[in-house]
Amino acid sequence: MGEFVRLEAADGIGTIRLDRPPVNALNDQVRDELAAVAEAAADSPEIRAVILYGGETVFAAGADINDMVEADYPAMADRSARQQATLTHVAAIPKPVVAAITGYALGGGLELALAADFRVAGESARVGQPEILLGVIPGAGGTQRLPRLVGPARAKDIVFTGRMVKAAEALAMGLVDRVVPDASVYQAALDLVKRYATGPALALRAAKHAIDHGLDVDLATGLEIERIQFAALFATEDQRTGMRTFLEKGPGQATFSGR
Repeated sequence: MGEFVRLEAADGIGTIRLDRPPVNALNDQVRDELAAVAEAAADSPEIRAVILYGGETVFAAGADINDMVEADYPAMADRSARQQATLTHVAAIPKPVVAAITGYALGGGLELALAADFRVAGESARVGQPEILLGVIPGAGGTQRLPRLVGPARAKDIVFTGRMVKAAEALAMGLVDRVVPDASVYQAALDLVKRYATGPALALRAAKHAIDHGLDVDLATGLEIERIQFAALFATEDQRTGMRTFLEKGPGQATFSGR
């Protein structure tokens, strides 16, 4: 859809492809194009699951420092708000989203991966938040999504040191969900989301909404979010199909329409 970010769709799966050589640096244009394709993926009824992919050699090596080195406070106050808004668009895609990480996912690149539901990494992948080495901190979700995923102590270690984390360590701490050979990263991500492309789209959307929003509130409010989403699914065709098929044929036999 854009010069550096495009949305490709096949068999119910949409791939958001970053393509800004050499390292997919995230400048303002990439940010704007990413927001646009995230919205398109969210709105498309043909897309039931999404892969974030930077190509065979690198996911995204962070923000374009050339755009920021001379920036002042007013400029960055505005820019950081738009950066956060873009990744919030990605995180809010109401469908399962997996980041397929090759090479480096650093700074804004890792923040983009953190906006996904799952992360698959190549064996030689490196992830990190190196902003502290530039005299700043992560500004597009790194100080918030990272500790929610790996806990505050591990997040502080990564943010305070700015170090690059190898794939095996990232897997051990839960920062990524699967590590595969470098050449198999996209296929592994595809295999992971295939099951969702034929699943009950509205139930998956409700589950994602309940989990993501429930984490931000107290337990009683989270349970109410869950109750509302659960009850609403009894107005869907997929609920009737799923339950009737279960009674007639057993579990796992239903063919869902997404309605």
